[in-house]
Amino acid sequence: MSEGNKSFIINVKDLSFKNEQHVLDLIRFLSEALPQISLNRSGNDIDIEMPKKLSKRALRLRIKKFLYKNGLHNDFRPIFHKTTEAEGYIVKEKKIAELSYY
Repeated sequence: MSEGNKSFIINVKDLSFKNEQHVLDLIRFLSEALPQISLNRSGNDIDIEMPKKLSKRALRLRIKKFLYKNGLHNDFRPIFHKTTEAEGYIVKEKKIAELSYY
């Protein structure tokens, strides 16, 4: 990691389980929407190198925008996840509680 960059990881396990094409579309969308970042995919993780001046919120906004444009916003949402070695987002499937009324 160079001096002016920070790294994030996007875990797309749930999105990949639904359809692999959605993951490829997400990578393409992020590279077009944020040309200053570099993306590398390794398994279910997308590694992102971005400038320090670019905020986490901007990345989250672009993920949400992708989900909305592809009609996935009712099924998935980005959740911030931080561990000791890395931080980033998990694109998680929304849990829907179905209640039956009499």
